[in-house]
Amino acid sequence: MEPRAKLYINTGVVTTKGDIYNILRPLLKQTVTYNYYRGNRVESSGTGCVERIVVDHPEVSSYFTPLSICLNLDSFDYLQFDTTSQQLLTYTLVIGTERVVIEFAATTPRPDDDEELGGSRPVPRTAEELARDLRFIQMELMMSSGSSDPESADGPEEDEDA
Repeated sequence: MEPRAKLYINTGVVTTKGDIYNILRPLLKQTVTYNYYRGNRVESSGTGCVERIVVDHPEVSSYFTPLSICLNLDSFDYLQFDTTSQQLLTYTLVIGTERVVIEFAATTPRPDDDEELGGSRPVPRTAEELARDLRFIQMELMMSSGSSDPESADGPEEDEDA
């Protein structure tokens, strides 16, 4: 077995749980994309928020859902990380012939998105323009025609514990 690396710069293969945790820690509470590979075939992919990173609790499962991601470092053999040309990290968690590749989700709109949203059109200035512009949704709220007492049934509720 090779000795543990003492220095990683922009890339590396990490086998110790403590180092893996420290490298993955910036992912906490971040939205990421993930691709699950079995061999060379993508089995599943998605986007989710990293809610937990667990170490030394083999009874806790790793899971990837659109709502939440939990990474249990005991589920994986090692971590490989690389830096892209845009200075973003790509994390690959490996177990046997399976791997999960994790990247930060894109937060800036692609140029195509701006065109789809009508980014080149000016904001409507009149009610008629607003009614025709599909970028906006207009809602009418109905006001309660009950009593004029601000503490009526539609008003704030009393806290039962008080």
